[in-house]
This record gives sequence, structure tokens and C-alpha cells, in this order.
Amino acid sequence: MNPMRKPRIEKVTVNIGVGDAGERLVKAQKVMEMVTGRTSVQTTSRTINRDFGIRKGMPLGCKVTLRGDDAAEFVAKALEIRENRVPVYSFDPEGNLSFGINDYTDFDGMKYDPEIGIFGMDVNVVLKRPGYRVTQRRLLKRKIPRGHRVTKEEARTFMKENFGLEVVE
Repeated sequence: MNPMRKPRIEKVTVNIGVGDAGERLVKAQKVMEMVTGRTSVQTTSRTINRDFGIRKGMPLGCKVTLRGDDAAEFVAKALEIRENRVPVYSFDPEGNLSFGINDYTDFDGMKYDPEIGIFGMDVNVVLKRPGYRVTQRRLLKRKIPRGHRVTKEEARTFMKENFGLEVVE
């Protein structure tokens, strides 16, 4: 097989949405640092929603982006919590995988802390092929042909071969 056709994990984004700034956001950032070992970045609101009291630019959650070997290790741990099973709708048409984890204490070595509480998180895995940088570089930016993009079926087989993932219908 051509090495340029093999999909790989581009990045893994772990997100905790709190819904408001303050003490809960600080606790969520502490959880994110315990789980991933990285400092998190606050996510902010892009729109205004008066019913929920949300203003533009208001902090609503935190996220961490993992790349390389750290990303693969985290995906393996997260899928182990899910017993290596995800529903078929977790894959999007571009070959990305998204799933949730109900509680951070499901990770190995994490214990429940009554001061922190319970926080769940969303895990998003982005799969790309080598050469995708052509769309993002500054000079000579080009489009990727449809045949070089990762499809839903290719993403399933990649995750099945590398992580032993079982897709549930």
C-alpha cells in the first residue's frame, strides 16, 4: 500500500463544556490537567443568547489538543473506558470520530474528589492522510481531491485495525 494513502491521527481534542465562567470552569480545567497532563485553554462563546445569559466572548468551557504519540495513547485509554465500542453515528462523513466519556474517574488512577465533583468530556479524533498540509499552508495553498480524503468506512477500518474498535449499529 502507498504510504501516502494510510490514514493517521492528526489530532485529538478533549473538551469539557461547563456553560458558565467561575468556580466550575476552574475545576473543569483542573480535571482536564489531571486526565491529559496538559494545561487547558478556555473556550469562549461566539454568539449571544439572552435566554441563557450568555454574552459574546464569555468563557464556557475548556479544551486540550493532543497530537502525535500522546494523541494515540489518550485515544487508547478513552476507548478502553468505552469498552472499545462506539455507535455507528460517532463517525462523520469526513472520517472523524467523536464520543463522550461520562466521568473522569473512569480513567486509571483517577479518584473521586468531592471538592471537584463529576465532569464528563467529549473526545474528538481527527483522521487525515499525509499531504493534507497542502490545504493549510500559507504559500501555494491547494485543494485536496475527494479521493485523498478519509471516508467514513476507511476511518472505521483504521480504528478497528489500530485500536480494536467495535462499531455498534
